[in-house]
Amino acid sequence: MKEPLPSPAPPPEVPSTPPVLPMQVKAEQLSAINFYRIGSEDVIRVSVWENPELTMEVTVRPDGNISLPLIQEVHAADLTPNELSDAIAQNLKKFMKDPLVAVIVTQSNSQKIYLVGNVLRPGAFPLRHDMTVLHALSLAGGFTTFASPREMKLISGIGAKQEIRKINYYKMIEDIELGYYMLKPGDTIVIP
Repeated sequence: MKEPLPSPAPPPEVPSTPPVLPMQVKAEQLSAINFYRIGSEDVIRVSVWENPELTMEVTVRPDGNISLPLIQEVHAADLTPNELSDAIAQNLKKFMKDPLVAVIVTQSNSQKIYLVGNVLRPGAFPLRHDMTVLHALSLAGGFTTFASPREMKLISGIGAKQEIRKINYYKMIEDIELGYYMLKPGDTIVIP
């Protein structure tokens, strides 16, 4: 007579949601509050439903405005695409009933960060997504042989509201929290 097979072990309990790591929380929080603001040199597509003559791509001029048929000048800089859609629709109401307007950023050229000093490729770099100091350093090709990585500075803000943080590269790569300084448009990293 054959011995009965042992009954299978019950499946392990699976948590209803996967654990959230601290860096995931930070990234989710940043994405939730980080709405794109249109700036000069951005290329945007303005679509007006059932009006192909009003549907076009335009570049935001240095003064922050765009030019469109019928309504001429519209201020676009510092607005989100939804806010600009609403502004264009309000202006078009003088000429048509309930215009449906959509604005899409097709090229983000306004948001930049800057690396200066002892990196292989100093200069301005587009800020196209959430970017950290480490990402920026890799875009610039890393340090030159004369760099002082222990004495880097991150300069954020404009004018009197500038904030300067000293960053030690070696401490930054050892401590994951320090290594993930999220960059904002206009930030400058100085490598002496």
